[in-house]
Amino acid sequence: MRIHHKRSFRPKLKTLLIGELAVVNLKKAWRVEPGVENIRSHSPCHVNNRANGYTIAEMAALSFLPFSLLSFSENLMPNLDKLIIGFDHALRTLLTPAQTLRPVPGTQLAEAELNDLEKSESAALMRVNHVGEICAQALYQGQALTARDAEVQQTLAQAAREETEHLAWTERRINELSGRKSLLNPLWYGGSFAIGAFAGLLGDKWNLGFLAETERQVSAHLGGHLSRLPHADEKSRAIVTQMQIDEAGHATTAMANGGAELPMPVKLVMKMASSVMTRTAYWV
Repeated sequence: MRIHHKRSFRPKLKTLLIGELAVVNLKKAWRVEPGVENIRSHSPCHVNNRANGYTIAEMAALSFLPFSLLSFSENLMPNLDKLIIGFDHALRTLLTPAQTLRPVPGTQLAEAELNDLEKSESAALMRVNHVGEICAQALYQGQALTARDAEVQQTLAQAAREETEHLAWTERRINELSGRKSLLNPLWYGGSFAIGAFAGLLGDKWNLGFLAETERQVSAHLGGHLSRLPHADEKSRAIVTQMQIDEAGHATTAMANGGAELPMPVKLVMKMASSVMTRTAYWV
């Protein structure tokens, strides 16, 4: 099955190569054998330079090349713009506090009296959840960079906005518990961005399928955290519960928009990678 891309480098690259080939062929056509008078010397248009002399025809072919290069470079601009925006987004995600439009779940609840062990456990689990949101931001940025369809890009953008709120909620709760964020957040972000970009290159249906499977696994992961969080820590539990609802919604939306079910081996690899991340982020 052929996949038609909206933008391709091949036509412009072909034009560029044709322009260069025209110069080569023209130079061959005007070349004369030794001992024969060079007809260029009789032309008023001849450039008097043995090493770099060109006729008008050659100059026309050469003058065509800059326009080919300019047209070819225009294909790079949208992706360059996306890369710049993505880099800015990465800096904001890693270095500045996230913002939320919705109220933080559990704000109205009173802070529970947790002992040191319970507070440490809650802080570690919320740190893992915060890392998950860092990875989600990077995944969506990578996927949006290589997504082909505008509707798919909008789906990713909407999911990213909600994940930004999750990022703000978990960060705030970590601070309330006197915890800290993961020291490896730049590593998590970079790796997730690369994975997301690769998923997008596979095509929009696989891109959405990857999004759906990621959200399913995150939802299951959050369910496990609800069973591990101290029962008295109602504020953390309220945040995780709302996050779980949102993640399930993202998975449903992705599949409704044309996502394909991923092969089981891919799901298992994703699960193993997620396990490595969560166990590491719990401590570091």
